[in-house]
Amino acid sequence: MRLWSLHPRYFDRQALTACWREALLAQSVLANPGRGYRNHPQLERFMAQSDPIGAIGIYLSAIAEEADARGYRFNTGKISARPELDVLIPVTSGQLAYEWLHLLTKLGTRSPQVARRWADEVAPEAHPLFRVTQGPIASWERVRA
Repeated sequence: MRLWSLHPRYFDRQALTACWREALLAQSVLANPGRGYRNHPQLERFMAQSDPIGAIGIYLSAIAEEADARGYRFNTGKISARPELDVLIPVTSGQLAYEWLHLLTKLGTRSPQVARRWADEVAPEAHPLFRVTQGPIASWERVRA
């Protein structure tokens, strides 16, 4: 499961649709904590929120908005809750940088045109749910060599 901290504008079609599916799975796990991937490290930052379902709903909404902007039609009726949260989830600059390199590597393999489009981006924007703070890669990340 990969719940990207990056803004979905950087995703190719495959990443956008995979992120949508995985976030829907995360929503299901958060709603029913006794099943599925409840201990998955990617869920830690959502479970730490006072309203985990609301937080994942906001996450999903931004993915759906990007899909809509591209002419895709994701079923937003599957989003359980879309409250207005006045708190953003922190994400470290190290985590964002790690994810950026990870995404660029994936894009270079399967969507070279998209990778070239973003190759000069030095400060990628975070997903609208996240606020960037200084720091290393998150403790929950499984770092690949």
